[in-house]
Amino acid sequence: MSSPSVPGPPIPGGAAGARAGAPTGPTGGPWRPPPAPPKPAWVIATEPRVPVTPPLRVLGAAIGAGLFSAVLMSHGLGLNLLLFALAAGAAAALAARAGGRRARPWTVLWIVSALVLAAVPAFTDAGWPVFLAVAAALGVASLALHGGTRWAGVLLGPLGVWAHVLPSLFWAAGSARGRSYPARAKVLPVLKAVLVAVVLLVVFGALFASADAAVADLLDGLTPGADLSDLPARLIFFWGGLLVALGAAHTAAAPRRWDRLPVKPARERGRTEWAIPMVALNLLFGGFVAIQAVVLFGGYEAVMSKPGLVPAEYARQGFWQLLWVTVLTLAVVALAQRWAPRRTAADRLLAKSLIGLLCALTLVVVATAYYRMQRYVDAFGLTRLRISVTAVELWLGVVLLLVLVGVLLGARHRLPRAVVLSAVVGVAVFGLIRPDALIAEQNVARFEAGGSIDLDYLRGLSADAVPALDRLPGDRRTCALQEIAAALTPDRDRSWYATSLAQARAAEILRARPVPVDRDACAGFTHPGASTPR
Repeated sequence: MSSPSVPGPPIPGGAAGARAGAPTGPTGGPWRPPPAPPKPAWVIATEPRVPVTPPLRVLGAAIGAGLFSAVLMSHGLGLNLLLFALAAGAAAALAARAGGRRARPWTVLWIVSALVLAAVPAFTDAGWPVFLAVAAALGVASLALHGGTRWAGVLLGPLGVWAHVLPSLFWAAGSARGRSYPARAKVLPVLKAVLVAVVLLVVFGALFASADAAVADLLDGLTPGADLSDLPARLIFFWGGLLVALGAAHTAAAPRRWDRLPVKPARERGRTEWAIPMVALNLLFGGFVAIQAVVLFGGYEAVMSKPGLVPAEYARQGFWQLLWVTVLTLAVVALAQRWAPRRTAADRLLAKSLIGLLCALTLVVVATAYYRMQRYVDAFGLTRLRISVTAVELWLGVVLLLVLVGVLLGARHRLPRAVVLSAVVGVAVFGLIRPDALIAEQNVARFEAGGSIDLDYLRGLSADAVPALDRLPGDRRTCALQEIAAALTPDRDRSWYATSLAQARAAEILRARPVPVDRDACAGFTHPGASTPR
């Protein structure tokens, strides 16, 4: 007696498919790749359109930017960065025009800001403000290519261009392969053959020249008088410049739309739940402001004369704590605006009043922190750290003022771009005022007024400090300028486009009044532990 058959799962394709010998997958049918997982909602919302095929002029502009980078950028920044920005911007502008995009007022403003930031290396020699300016220029240029009005757009737009760099290579290569050129069948093979021949001659010629002096002399007479020792560096600069230009062009043609990033709206809080913490915080800030007013009008020196209070330490520690107060207050204001009650006119008035009052009180905190840092600088002099944190505190004050204006006028939708613009302007001004020059000027002025001077710190500044340090007498001048003069010596023959105005002015001063080579000039002025607190 046969056992009853157990029905199995149906086999797609039936017996015919099995007889055909087709490979079967997990479902038993012919193998095919599994379906792609669905894209996240944020990817679908922000996905860019398919970029149009780049015209030849776009590719030409990108290659020109790469060649410009290879030829000039390896000598230094100076004015080169601004010129390269214009070359890469031309490729992006051509791609945007081909894609049907038009510049809007904010786009023009971001472009102008990026060019101003790119010009900072032409004015200053200090590396730290130059780094800030270059990083900010890249971010603002990316924001100009993407656009954006909401927080998602203005915060993610400055980073979005880097996601376009790799796709831009395939975009450009596909465009070049898909075009028909005059006599393409004859020209392209010749170009490829010439390129391979040049590579082979360079590689093997260099090997033969290093193996035999006679061959090296012969090759020297046959080849142009070009220094090939920096060829690898120039190739790196070429590809770097080309990638930046192509990435900018690809972004301009089809940017990711970060403004469409879905953001879940916050749940509105009740009036009591929201107002109690805000009222308590305002009372605390109001008490602090009242105490500061008593200290200010009652005499700062009288308060500092109390036993156990060291004015310099009081000012320095108080500054850092007040800086954190400012940062945390901005976070509190952002959350308070997100959760504020706004169903009725009374709710909106309450929210506007409490948030506006907190911003106004925090502005007094900013002023207090700034005053304390100035007292500390008067006691110990200006340094890079002190001028940097003071600049940050002042920028936070500007942000608070913008938030206050936005809350009072009901223009919160304009706040994201205004905050980013304030940061851009701050970085540009910070670089153009040449912080090292301000540091040297303030410290030399203190010394001329009878104060002390920290030569061990000042001699490590950049060429921006030379005009102020040149006023020091005798060995103090020699000690302060020795390292700067030694660093400028190899750069005296650099081209004008790779030299900053600060370097040119410093070199002119040092040529008029050379710094003698005296290893003992700093004896008695600098020694371990002699530096003032940083």
